[in-house]
Amino acid sequence: MARDDQGADRLAHLLHVLDVTAHGTVEQAGSGANVGDDLFTGETLHQPNGRVYGGQVLAQALTAAWRTVDGPDDAGRGARLPHSLHGYFLRPGDLDVPVDLTVERLRDGRSFSARRTHAIQHGRPILSMIASFQERQDGVEFQAPPPQGVPAPEDVPSALDTLGAIDHPQARHWSHDSAFEVRHVEGALFLGPAPERSDRQHVWVRARGPVPDDQFLHRTLLLYACDQLMLEPVLRLSGHAWSSPELSMASLDHAMWWHRDVQVDEWLLFEQVASSAQGGRGLASARVFTRAGVLVASMGQEGMIRLPAA
Repeated sequence: MARDDQGADRLAHLLHVLDVTAHGTVEQAGSGANVGDDLFTGETLHQPNGRVYGGQVLAQALTAAWRTVDGPDDAGRGARLPHSLHGYFLRPGDLDVPVDLTVERLRDGRSFSARRTHAIQHGRPILSMIASFQERQDGVEFQAPPPQGVPAPEDVPSALDTLGAIDHPQARHWSHDSAFEVRHVEGALFLGPAPERSDRQHVWVRARGPVPDDQFLHRTLLLYACDQLMLEPVLRLSGHAWSSPELSMASLDHAMWWHRDVQVDEWLLFEQVASSAQGGRGLASARVFTRAGVLVASMGQEGMIRLPAA
Protein backbone atom coordinates (compact mmCIF):
# COMPACT_ATOMS: atom_id res chain seq x y z
CA MET A 1 0.00 0.00 0.00
CA ALA A 2 1.38 3.38 -0.98
CA ARG A 3 1.39 6.23 1.48
CA ASP A 4 -2.27 7.12 1.27
CA ASP A 5 -4.63 9.49 3.02
CA GLN A 6 -5.66 6.84 5.55
CA GLY A 7 -2.05 6.24 6.56
CA ALA A 8 -1.42 9.97 6.88
CA ASP A 9 -4.53 10.30 9.06
CA ARG A 10 -3.31 7.52 11.37
CA LEU A 11 0.06 9.19 11.67
CA ALA A 12 -1.49 12.59 12.36
CA HIS A 13 -3.63 11.11 15.13
CA LEU A 14 -0.57 9.42 16.65
CA LEU A 15 1.32 12.74 16.65
CA HIS A 16 -1.65 14.33 18.42
CA VAL A 17 -1.67 11.63 21.11
CA LEU A 18 2.08 11.97 21.71
CA ASP A 19 1.77 15.76 22.12
CA VAL A 20 1.28 15.65 25.91
CA THR A 21 -0.27 18.60 27.75
CA ALA A 22 1.58 20.42 30.54
CA HIS A 23 -0.20 21.16 33.85
CA GLY A 24 2.45 22.91 35.95
CA THR A 25 3.94 21.07 38.92
CA VAL A 26 2.74 18.39 41.33
CA GLU A 27 1.30 19.88 44.53
CA GLN A 28 0.81 16.66 46.51
CA ALA A 29 3.23 13.73 46.54
CA GLY A 30 2.10 10.21 45.81
CA SER A 31 2.31 7.28 43.36
CA GLY A 32 5.97 7.93 42.63
CA ALA A 33 5.51 11.70 42.23
CA ASN A 34 7.31 14.32 44.31
CA VAL A 35 6.04 17.76 45.19
CA GLY A 36 7.45 20.08 42.54
CA ASP A 37 7.68 17.44 39.79
CA ASP A 38 6.48 18.61 36.39
CA LEU A 39 3.02 17.26 35.54
CA PHE A 40 1.72 16.33 32.07
CA THR A 41 -1.26 14.41 30.71
CA GLY A 42 -1.55 12.25 27.59
CA GLU A 43 -4.41 10.61 25.74
CA THR A 44 -4.53 6.92 24.82
CA LEU A 45 -4.73 5.16 21.46
CA HIS A 46 -7.31 2.44 20.87
CA GLN A 47 -5.91 -1.09 20.90
CA PRO A 48 -7.88 -4.24 19.99
CA ASN A 49 -6.48 -6.12 23.02
CA GLY A 50 -7.99 -3.53 25.38
CA ARG A 51 -4.66 -2.46 26.91
CA VAL A 52 -2.57 0.65 26.41
CA TYR A 53 0.28 0.00 23.96
CA GLY A 54 3.64 0.14 25.72
CA GLY A 55 5.31 2.11 22.94
CA GLN A 56 2.73 4.86 23.39
CA VAL A 57 3.47 5.25 27.11
CA LEU A 58 7.23 5.19 26.52
CA ALA A 59 6.96 7.86 23.83
CA GLN A 60 4.72 10.05 25.99
CA ALA A 61 7.04 9.67 28.97
CA LEU A 62 10.02 10.67 26.84
CA THR A 63 8.14 13.67 25.43
CA ALA A 64 7.17 14.88 28.89
CA ALA A 65 10.76 14.54 30.09
CA TRP A 66 12.12 16.42 27.08
CA ARG A 67 9.72 19.30 27.64
CA THR A 68 11.53 20.00 30.94
CA VAL A 69 15.09 19.95 29.60
CA ASP A 70 16.99 23.24 29.97
CA GLY A 71 17.54 25.42 26.95
CA PRO A 72 14.02 25.37 25.46
CA ASP A 73 13.27 26.91 22.11
CA ASP A 74 10.29 29.14 21.33
CA ALA A 75 7.96 26.14 21.43
CA GLY A 76 9.06 25.28 24.97
CA ARG A 77 10.99 22.21 23.91
CA GLY A 78 14.51 21.33 25.02
CA ALA A 79 17.49 21.78 22.74
CA ARG A 80 19.18 18.56 23.92
CA LEU A 81 18.18 15.31 22.22
CA PRO A 82 17.59 11.91 23.88
CA HIS A 83 20.49 9.46 23.57
CA SER A 84 19.41 6.72 26.00
CA LEU A 85 16.36 5.46 27.85
CA HIS A 86 15.58 2.71 30.35
CA GLY A 87 12.01 1.91 31.33
CA TYR A 88 10.04 -0.66 33.33
CA PHE A 89 6.44 -1.54 32.53
CA LEU A 90 4.78 -1.97 35.93
CA ARG A 91 1.06 -2.47 35.25
CA PRO A 92 -1.28 -2.81 32.27
CA GLY A 93 -2.64 0.52 31.08
CA ASP A 94 -6.36 1.40 30.96
CA LEU A 95 -7.59 2.68 27.58
CA ASP A 96 -10.52 4.53 29.16
CA VAL A 97 -8.56 7.06 31.22
CA PRO A 98 -5.75 9.53 30.38
CA VAL A 99 -2.15 8.95 31.40
CA ASP A 100 -0.67 11.31 33.98
CA LEU A 101 3.08 11.86 33.60
CA THR A 102 5.28 13.26 36.37
CA VAL A 103 8.83 14.31 35.58
CA GLU A 104 11.62 14.57 38.16
CA ARG A 105 14.55 16.74 37.09
CA LEU A 106 17.48 14.58 38.21
CA ARG A 107 20.41 16.55 36.76
CA ASP A 108 21.35 19.26 34.29
CA GLY A 109 25.07 19.22 33.52
CA ARG A 110 27.17 21.05 30.99
CA SER A 111 26.41 18.52 28.24
CA PHE A 112 23.85 16.06 29.64
CA SER A 113 20.44 16.21 31.32
CA ALA A 114 18.74 13.29 33.11
CA ARG A 115 15.04 12.90 33.88
CA ARG A 116 12.86 10.32 35.64
CA THR A 117 9.27 10.00 34.43
CA HIS A 118 6.40 8.04 35.98
CA ALA A 119 3.28 7.31 33.95
CA ILE A 120 0.31 7.03 36.31
CA GLN A 121 -3.27 5.78 36.04
CA HIS A 122 -5.78 5.27 38.86
CA GLY A 123 -3.20 6.67 41.29
CA ARG A 124 -0.61 3.97 40.53
CA PRO A 125 2.43 3.99 38.21
CA ILE A 126 2.15 1.89 35.06
CA LEU A 127 5.64 2.84 33.78
CA SER A 128 8.83 4.14 35.36
CA MET A 129 11.48 5.52 33.01
CA ILE A 130 14.83 7.31 33.16
CA ALA A 131 16.12 9.12 30.06
CA SER A 132 19.28 11.05 29.30
CA PHE A 133 19.63 13.96 26.87
CA GLN A 134 22.79 15.40 25.32
CA GLU A 135 23.84 18.46 23.37
CA ARG A 136 25.31 17.77 19.94
CA GLN A 137 29.05 17.15 20.28
CA ASP A 138 31.95 15.85 18.20
CA GLY A 139 33.81 12.66 19.15
CA VAL A 140 35.12 9.27 18.05
CA GLU A 141 33.12 7.84 15.13
CA PHE A 142 32.63 4.17 14.18
CA GLN A 143 29.78 1.67 13.94
CA ALA A 144 28.99 -2.00 13.51
CA PRO A 145 28.60 -3.08 9.88
CA PRO A 146 25.06 -3.43 8.50
CA PRO A 147 23.68 -6.86 7.55
CA GLN A 148 24.39 -7.99 4.02
CA GLY A 149 22.14 -9.59 1.42
CA VAL A 150 18.85 -8.29 2.84
CA PRO A 151 16.15 -7.78 0.17
CA ALA A 152 14.98 -4.21 -0.46
CA PRO A 153 11.67 -3.24 1.19
CA GLU A 154 9.98 -3.06 -2.20
CA ASP A 155 10.69 -6.78 -2.61
CA VAL A 156 9.19 -7.79 0.76
CA PRO A 157 5.44 -8.31 1.42
CA SER A 158 3.82 -5.79 3.74
CA ALA A 159 1.43 -6.38 6.62
CA LEU A 160 -1.32 -5.13 4.31
CA ASP A 161 -0.41 -7.79 1.73
CA THR A 162 -0.59 -10.48 4.42
CA LEU A 163 -3.58 -9.33 6.45
CA GLY A 164 -5.47 -6.78 4.36
CA ALA A 165 -8.23 -9.17 3.22
CA ILE A 166 -8.87 -10.67 6.68
CA ASP A 167 -11.96 -9.41 8.52
CA HIS A 168 -10.66 -9.43 12.08
CA PRO A 169 -9.96 -6.54 14.53
CA GLN A 170 -6.35 -7.59 15.12
CA ALA A 171 -5.69 -8.04 11.39
CA ARG A 172 -7.12 -4.60 10.65
CA HIS A 173 -5.04 -3.09 13.46
CA TRP A 174 -1.79 -4.40 11.98
CA SER A 175 -2.63 -3.74 8.33
CA HIS A 176 -4.86 -0.65 8.14
CA ASP A 177 -4.83 1.15 11.48
CA SER A 178 -1.09 1.30 12.11
CA ALA A 179 0.83 4.54 11.56
CA PHE A 180 3.77 2.42 10.32
CA GLU A 181 4.43 0.09 7.42
CA VAL A 182 6.03 -3.19 8.55
CA ARG A 183 7.67 -5.69 6.19
CA HIS A 184 9.18 -8.94 7.53
CA VAL A 185 12.03 -10.23 5.38
CA GLU A 186 11.83 -13.81 6.74
CA GLY A 187 8.01 -13.79 6.75
CA ALA A 188 5.58 -12.34 9.26
CA LEU A 189 4.39 -14.17 12.39
CA PHE A 190 0.84 -12.82 12.30
CA LEU A 191 -0.97 -15.95 11.10
CA GLY A 192 1.35 -18.79 12.03
CA PRO A 193 4.90 -19.81 12.97
CA ALA A 194 7.79 -19.32 10.58
CA PRO A 195 8.62 -22.33 8.35
CA GLU A 196 12.06 -22.52 9.98
CA ARG A 197 13.01 -21.62 13.52
CA SER A 198 15.65 -18.92 13.82
CA ASP A 199 16.99 -16.69 16.56
CA ARG A 200 16.97 -13.62 14.30
CA GLN A 201 14.85 -11.66 11.88
CA HIS A 202 15.03 -8.57 9.67
CA VAL A 203 12.14 -6.12 9.39
CA TRP A 204 11.75 -2.98 7.27
CA VAL A 205 9.79 -0.21 9.02
CA ARG A 206 8.61 3.19 7.78
CA ALA A 207 6.01 5.77 8.83
CA ARG A 208 2.95 5.79 6.58
CA GLY A 209 3.31 9.47 5.83
CA PRO A 210 5.76 12.37 6.03
CA VAL A 211 6.91 13.48 9.48
CA PRO A 212 7.78 17.11 10.32
CA ASP A 213 11.48 18.04 10.25
CA ASP A 214 11.90 17.65 14.02
CA GLN A 215 14.66 15.27 15.12
CA PHE A 216 13.17 14.75 18.56
CA LEU A 217 9.88 13.73 16.97
CA HIS A 218 11.62 11.22 14.67
CA ARG A 219 13.48 9.68 17.61
CA THR A 220 10.28 9.47 19.65
CA LEU A 221 8.37 7.81 16.81
CA LEU A 222 11.12 5.20 16.46
CA LEU A 223 10.70 4.45 20.17
CA TYR A 224 6.95 4.16 19.68
CA ALA A 225 7.23 1.81 16.70
CA CYS A 226 9.82 -0.63 18.02
CA ASP A 227 7.82 -2.03 20.94
CA GLN A 228 5.53 -3.99 18.61
CA LEU A 229 8.50 -5.90 17.14
CA MET A 230 10.98 -6.45 19.93
CA LEU A 231 9.90 -9.88 21.20
CA GLU A 232 9.19 -11.44 17.81
CA PRO A 233 12.60 -13.17 17.53
CA VAL A 234 11.73 -15.12 20.70
CA LEU A 235 8.46 -16.24 19.11
CA ARG A 236 10.27 -17.13 15.87
CA LEU A 237 12.87 -19.28 17.63
CA SER A 238 10.31 -21.00 19.86
CA GLY A 239 8.14 -21.99 16.90
CA HIS A 240 5.16 -19.82 17.83
CA ALA A 241 3.28 -16.85 16.36
CA TRP A 242 1.02 -14.01 17.45
CA SER A 243 -1.90 -16.30 16.61
CA SER A 244 -0.72 -19.17 18.85
CA PRO A 245 -3.65 -20.27 21.07
CA GLU A 246 -3.53 -18.96 24.64
CA LEU A 247 -0.34 -16.99 24.01
CA SER A 248 0.17 -14.28 26.65
CA MET A 249 2.87 -11.65 26.06
CA ALA A 250 3.73 -8.38 27.75
CA SER A 251 6.78 -6.09 27.74
CA LEU A 252 8.58 -6.00 31.09
CA ASP A 253 11.35 -3.49 30.40
CA HIS A 254 12.89 -1.62 27.50
CA ALA A 255 16.28 -0.03 26.89
CA MET A 256 17.21 2.12 23.91
CA TRP A 257 20.17 4.09 22.63
CA TRP A 258 20.00 6.61 19.80
CA HIS A 259 23.36 6.90 18.04
CA ARG A 260 22.66 9.23 15.14
CA ASP A 261 19.86 11.26 13.60
CA VAL A 262 17.01 9.15 12.24
CA GLN A 263 14.24 9.69 9.69
CA VAL A 264 11.28 7.44 10.42
CA ASP A 265 9.49 8.44 7.20
CA GLU A 266 12.30 6.69 5.29
CA TRP A 267 12.85 2.92 5.36
CA LEU A 268 14.69 1.59 8.42
CA LEU A 269 16.00 -1.96 8.79
CA PHE A 270 15.65 -3.73 12.14
CA GLU A 271 18.25 -6.48 12.64
CA GLN A 272 16.87 -8.46 15.59
CA VAL A 273 18.25 -11.32 17.70
CA ALA A 274 16.76 -13.47 20.47
CA SER A 275 19.31 -14.03 23.27
CA SER A 276 17.48 -16.17 25.82
CA ALA A 277 14.13 -17.52 26.99
CA GLN A 278 13.51 -18.98 30.44
CA GLY A 279 11.16 -18.72 33.41
CA GLY A 280 8.32 -17.34 31.32
CA ARG A 281 10.53 -14.50 30.05
CA GLY A 282 12.35 -13.81 26.79
CA LEU A 283 15.11 -11.35 25.89
CA ALA A 284 15.71 -9.85 22.44
CA SER A 285 17.81 -7.03 21.00
CA ALA A 286 17.78 -4.98 17.82
CA ARG A 287 20.04 -2.72 15.80
CA VAL A 288 18.40 -0.22 13.46
CA PHE A 289 20.06 0.80 10.19
CA THR A 290 19.12 3.25 7.48
CA ARG A 291 18.77 1.98 3.94
CA ALA A 292 22.30 3.28 3.32
CA GLY A 293 23.65 1.16 6.19
CA VAL A 294 24.03 3.85 8.87
CA LEU A 295 23.45 2.57 12.42
CA VAL A 296 20.98 4.96 14.06
CA ALA A 297 19.83 3.10 17.18
CA SER A 298 20.19 -0.01 19.34
CA MET A 299 17.67 -1.44 21.78
CA GLY A 300 16.86 -4.38 24.02
CA GLN A 301 13.71 -5.68 25.66
CA GLU A 302 12.70 -8.44 28.06
CA GLY A 303 9.11 -9.60 28.09
CA MET A 304 6.78 -12.09 29.69
CA ILE A 305 5.98 -14.91 27.28
CA ARG A 306 3.56 -17.55 28.50
CA LEU A 307 2.28 -20.45 26.45
CA PRO A 308 -0.05 -23.35 27.33
CA ALA A 309 1.61 -26.44 28.67
CA ALA A 310 2.39 -29.02 25.99
